[in-house]
Amino acid sequence: MAIRSVYLLFSPETQTKGTAFLTRGGFLLTNWHVVKDSQIGNLVGIGSDGQQIGFKDVVIDENRDLAALTPTKDLGDGLRIQREDTAQVGMQVFAWGYPLGYNGPAPLLSVGYLSGFNDSPPYEETASVVKHLVVNGAFNPGNSGGPLFVSGKEEVIGVVVSKHFPLTRGVESAMTALANQRSGFMYSGTDALGNKIQVSEAQVVAQILAQFQDLSQVMIGEAISGSEVLQFLEEHGLET
Repeated sequence: MAIRSVYLLFSPETQTKGTAFLTRGGFLLTNWHVVKDSQIGNLVGIGSDGQQIGFKDVVIDENRDLAALTPTKDLGDGLRIQREDTAQVGMQVFAWGYPLGYNGPAPLLSVGYLSGFNDSPPYEETASVVKHLVVNGAFNPGNSGGPLFVSGKEEVIGVVVSKHFPLTRGVESAMTALANQRSGFMYSGTDALGNKIQVSEAQVVAQILAQFQDLSQVMIGEAISGSEVLQFLEEHGLET
């Protein structure tokens, strides 16, 4: 059931991808940052059987970094989100997803241990903090939005959201400046869809540094707790 309920989520518009999973309510759950800046009609979901699906509506929560996508057709039954918050440090956990350059069709398994808990700071001062589960496991770009389980069970206890890769504020600022530098020596190339693009030398350097950052693994990641997910769904009147 778990593998059949996990989908690769791709945005041709932003050239980003992540993971999503089907819930019992009939919608696909993922991270807000995976679908950010994408038109709902441009998003593509790909199942473990290679089936492609589209979407007709989305509900988002920027503070919790969650999004619920309504598919254009009925996908059947999905995964249950555990209502009881019983996660304990030391539990073995696992996640299904589509990390880095892997595009399926079936998702890949990541295994680790629940290391602790963390309260993620809110996007806005008036918003509440968000409870995260800290996992000693290999979460990578592309795993975002994937379901987290306790080993031996198929009830979701969290949604993968990030990995840890500490950078100083100065290095982050420098990488952002390079990515936004659109002048200077220019290169011609093509994007993932074959469209011709122009990128500056600074942007090429930023892309290479970002790629090295993505490949680096500190073996610590985070998942949004199941209790936060359930609150998000209930606040928007979505079936759980």
